[in-house]
Amino acid sequence: MASQEGIREAIALIRGATAASLATSAQGQPFASLVTPAPAPDLSPLLWLSALSAHTRQLAADPRCALMFTGTAEGPNPQTAPRVTVTGLAERVAEDQAAPLKARWLARHPYAALYADFADFGLWRVAIGGALHVGGFARAERIKASELAPDPAAVAAILAAESDIIGHMNADHPDAVAAIARGLLGAGPGDWRMVTIDVDGADISDGNQSVRLAFLAPLSDSEDARAALIRAAREGRNRLQG
Repeated sequence: MASQEGIREAIALIRGATAASLATSAQGQPFASLVTPAPAPDLSPLLWLSALSAHTRQLAADPRCALMFTGTAEGPNPQTAPRVTVTGLAERVAEDQAAPLKARWLARHPYAALYADFADFGLWRVAIGGALHVGGFARAERIKASELAPDPAAVAAILAAESDIIGHMNADHPDAVAAIARGLLGAGPGDWRMVTIDVDGADISDGNQSVRLAFLAPLSDSEDARAALIRAAREGRNRLQG
């Protein structure tokens, strides 16, 4: 069984990534490329891919793939960076089911609105089969898919409340959202608005870029979300005030 610390760091890396390395294969030949993922509420990585890309054609022929999410190294040695490699199966999301997940992907990558409606693009979802987490140099452990997966009841509860939470924060507490973005997450000035929330954190965007708030513990319901956001806003204000 993987350590709780390793599981939480792996989840944070997957949830917070704006880029990842995708490994596919073509007739047995490995291939690696850069992709821009966003997590679905259940943690499944979402990819907005062009049919013109080699990796998309390869996934269509063989859905087996891997994604590597990498954090920041502690010093000059890149091996000190935390990272997690996720293996799984990729599947294109049906068009009649893609809209809410595409909106979630765009919330993480708002700049992509310029090409998000091009006809050759489509949404893909990777079903996680397992992971290898490396917490730094010579610190590795395997994590089962079941250990990464969030509680389905909690996922459903937060997803059901998401629209109300986001609307309330943006309409009634924009100062709190700005305090979280600028004071807690180090973002610069801007019209910061909450755009997603899930059991592990929330995305805040200024319309061009997004920053990620990771909660200290997974949420179970909207009351947990309220407490986590109040705590984050308070800490953000304290940091802004010095």
